[in-house]
Amino acid sequence: MSSKDLRTAVDKVVRNGNCTGCGGCALLASNIEMELDSDGFMRPVFRKDFVDSSPDMTRVFERMCPGISVTERTDPTLSHHPTFGKYFSSWEGRAIDETVRRTGSSAGVLTALSAWLIDSDKTGRVIGSARDAVRPTRTVPVSITSREDALRSAGSRYAPVANLPLLKTDGADNAFVGKPCEASAAKQLFDMAGVSDESRPIVLSFFCAGTPSQNATEGLIRKLGVEEESVGTLDYRGNGWPGDFRIGLVDGTDREMSYQESWGGHLGRNLQWRCKLCVDGTGGHADIAVGDYWHADAKGFPVFTDAEGTSVVIARTRRGEELLQEAAAAGIVSLSPLDLRKVAAIQPLQVTRKNTLLARLIGRRLGGKAVPRYRGYKLGRLALSDMPNSAKSLLGTYRRTIRRMGPNR
Repeated sequence: MSSKDLRTAVDKVVRNGNCTGCGGCALLASNIEMELDSDGFMRPVFRKDFVDSSPDMTRVFERMCPGISVTERTDPTLSHHPTFGKYFSSWEGRAIDETVRRTGSSAGVLTALSAWLIDSDKTGRVIGSARDAVRPTRTVPVSITSREDALRSAGSRYAPVANLPLLKTDGADNAFVGKPCEASAAKQLFDMAGVSDESRPIVLSFFCAGTPSQNATEGLIRKLGVEEESVGTLDYRGNGWPGDFRIGLVDGTDREMSYQESWGGHLGRNLQWRCKLCVDGTGGHADIAVGDYWHADAKGFPVFTDAEGTSVVIARTRRGEELLQEAAAAGIVSLSPLDLRKVAAIQPLQVTRKNTLLARLIGRRLGGKAVPRYRGYKLGRLALSDMPNSAKSLLGTYRRTIRRMGPNR
């Protein structure tokens, strides 16, 4: 297959608005780079010297790219939840170290596990993301090799970043923290290569409601009356739960906005199209996935007032379960059993999005766009459980598709 074949396959994903910005294609081909486009999303760019290094590269890309297909785990020994997918065990958890717990977005579990994996010599490095040291309004992939690195990378980054290009594919001496779509692409790649579970990198993921545009972050900066060159630090969450959107200025002063306003009013309203068609926003292809276990009010709705962070922690594989139990025994994380039905009650967005996904896929197709293929998720059954919202989602998606035909719209 020629380099034109791979370019055509990648361009088709982008053109139809199905690119997640995960960087899987850049992991396959070193002459593809991930860059922000004019809409503020990470997209693959082919360098002029691009040459296809393998005749099977297009075939591999088409199987691993989450903008083309995603397949549910098939292990019959795993439990199953209609919203959260296949899992080995589920827990309410937090980091034992209070500094880590408070620095992290919810309860510091991913930060604590990342530092522990390195300190216990289970891996030489952990791939993650962090604030750009040179341009702090941006987010970049990083290689974490110490506890100090892990703490610097703590906290959610509600912005485009592609971590996969940093992943080593020739051995298990690296762990990976990434979005659910990145975890899916990594699993597909290692499945195709026939890599045993023990020889794969440990994959950690998190609950994801979608990737906001970088333009949304820049809009928040302007809304707070700040020029980009005056920004010294930028944190989307952390230092509390859920924590505020916080800009530290070079003059030593701060500007803040609540999580509810920053995410609900701005960032969450500027998501890329593919995220609105996501079949797995809860890290179903990772070894361990972590999300917010929000407090609820009397009616069961999540409450975003500041509190000590608590997470839902899901072991997706036997290896993930063994790692969690070892980390708990080592005093790294605290775990107590948790019924995922309770999590569904305070993660209503994930539930509704999953139930109405088939309708949005149909609306998108009726609007003339190709959509990803999802296997094993029983989307028809979920759609039937919520027909009124499914009907609204189908019509709304169709209207938005024909009204805004750009690749990110």
